Amino acid sequence: MTQEKSIYNYSFTSIDGESVSMESFRGKKLFFINVASNCGFTEQYIELQELHQLHGEQLVILGFPCDQFGGQEPGTEEQIKGFCQKKYGVEFLMASKIDVKGEQQHPIYRWLTNADLNGVESTNIAWNFTKFLVDEKGNYIESFISRVNPMSEDILKHLEKS
Repeated sequence: MTQEKSIYNYSFTSIDGESVSMESFRGKKLFFINVASNCGFTEQYIELQELHQLHGEQLVILGFPCDQFGGQEPGTEEQIKGFCQKKYGVEFLMASKIDVKGEQQHPIYRWLTNADLNGVESTNIAWNFTKFLVDEKGNYIESFISRVNPMSEDILKHLEKS
């Protein structure tokens, strides 16, 4: 199966309201996570920040707040940003709140979850903190369910490859 459209054709709005082109990340691995402030997996922000500090030269972590699972991300962008920075010291890139599934699904998440677009697999996002890894050339690598921690060997093994 081949990709219909490259991840680099997409963009998103940052949590600060700035337009961000995926093209600006060409040459780095991309790690997408739908995040929520009031989830049992919210503590994963700790490992996401650690991953950012250890691998930030080769990996771009992209947190996408989403309120589609149990209403666990009810805040505004300003509230979400404040929470993430104050409680977890988050320095990696955060997007504005989006939908990761359904009729209003963000185009980046349509690409991540659709084999016809990413060329690898179709995935259903079941909960907050579902993760997707894309390589330096924009190729979909793998998705990881919520309970897979950001610093798990399942993820780190892909970062050791160049």
